[in-house]
Amino acid sequence: DPLEVEAFAHRRRRSPSAAPGSPAPGTPLMVLDTGLAHIEDDELHYRERSAARLARGSSFEEVVTWLWDVPALRSPSPADLVVARRTIEALGPTAPPVDRLIVAVAALAATDPLRDDSDASQLVRVGARLVTGLAAALAPAGQEPDVARTLWGALAPHDLPGGPRLLDAALVLVIDHDLAVSTLAARVAASARASGYAVVTAALGAFDAPLHGTASRAAAQLLRAVRDGDAPSTAIARAVRDGGRGIPGFGQPLYAAGDMRASVLLELLRDAPHSADVLASVDAVADEVARRADVRPNLDLALAALTLWADMSDDAGSVIFAIGRIVGWISHAVDEYDERPMRLRPRGRYVGPAPE
Repeated sequence: DPLEVEAFAHRRRRSPSAAPGSPAPGTPLMVLDTGLAHIEDDELHYRERSAARLARGSSFEEVVTWLWDVPALRSPSPADLVVARRTIEALGPTAPPVDRLIVAVAALAATDPLRDDSDASQLVRVGARLVTGLAAALAPAGQEPDVARTLWGALAPHDLPGGPRLLDAALVLVIDHDLAVSTLAARVAASARASGYAVVTAALGAFDAPLHGTASRAAAQLLRAVRDGDAPSTAIARAVRDGGRGIPGFGQPLYAAGDMRASVLLELLRDAPHSADVLASVDAVADEVARRADVRPNLDLALAALTLWADMSDDAGSVIFAIGRIVGWISHAVDEYDERPMRLRPRGRYVGPAPE
């Protein structure tokens, strides 16, 4: 049974003597100080504030301007957005979403005469330009007053009451989460004093991976199959077999009682209209997994549920994740600019054959 195999593997991956949330043996390669996100008592905080309360009661823009200590987020000019849109269009309709983001970052960099200004204050300016500009470049109808509504227009085929507000909450919940591989890539680039555009491009390279930024795609396919009539056990077994990476949308080692980001987003989705069928699929899958394996829903499953409810593509969760996480990448880059340059260059240890 695929679920029994996954339950066995999950137990083997855990360290019996380790506290909940501690890393597996052999990781991490380094420990970096961070002043942004931390988890205490299974609650995610951005600095001193609860991420759950911020997601429920604050807009994405309010959270970002607080984190970056700026009065507002300045968008690219209309002419710069035209260049970004044309660059995305040149990829064609079948291009993966992260590819669209990467080329749009390059386009916005190419139209920015200050891209190579090495002052740390430019990182936040570039971050604001990317967060607002990427959403606008993806949206065929142009830019709305805020990022969530703009991104909704880019990803959702029709309006839904409360849709942009749910998307707003999702953007807040994905801003930062310990030192993910994409965040480490951002800090390594910043250690070499890369520009904000290069920092985000480096991060997107690590983000575009099935074990990280694009994991919600498989979770969306799983939920869609159950909603369309497949038995949960059949859909889960197929997803585990085809993916080979565990149960899509389940498991998060930093929490003892389950990923609070998923709990918050799914709770908000329960209050949304016409969400009963999607949530029934979520509950059916979660119940089936709980019977066989000690793993709980994570952020990827919640993003998948949101995109399925909104009738977005299976890849839409990765776009939401990436645009919200840009805020975290830029924040880490700002912190890294305060450190000694090139400090994140590790030394290699040769383990190959001896010279003849």
